[in-house]
Amino acid sequence: MKALLDTHAFLWWVTNDAQLSQTAKDTIANPDNTIIFSVINAWEIIIKQGTDKLSLPEPAETYIPSRITANQLVVLPVQLPYILQVSSLPDLHRDPFDRLLVAQSQVEQIPIISVDRFIRQYPVSVIW
Repeated sequence: MKALLDTHAFLWWVTNDAQLSQTAKDTIANPDNTIIFSVINAWEIIIKQGTDKLSLPEPAETYIPSRITANQLVVLPVQLPYILQVSSLPDLHRDPFDRLLVAQSQVEQIPIISVDRFIRQYPVSVIW
């Protein structure tokens, strides 16, 4: 199975945060699954770190790639079909990062690992 990480799920996974659900942990840890890290996650982390809304133990420029490699995540780039899909989404969520993750999930037809209640309102499969 393939699954797309929401940004908080990525951060909670790499920091072993207790807020990550057992189902999410099991999904990410399963070696038969392909866990996807979107470039959108990196963008959100860098913006939040730059505005002091997120503290990392090292610069995002080294933190993100090292955690991607250590956890054998597959990186999903941003492509035009994802951007275009955003235009068809109902205005249920104001967070542009999450809206683009929903669009990626829809286009790729893969579930999102997320606790976000707004994401659950979209027609996507959510793992939590």
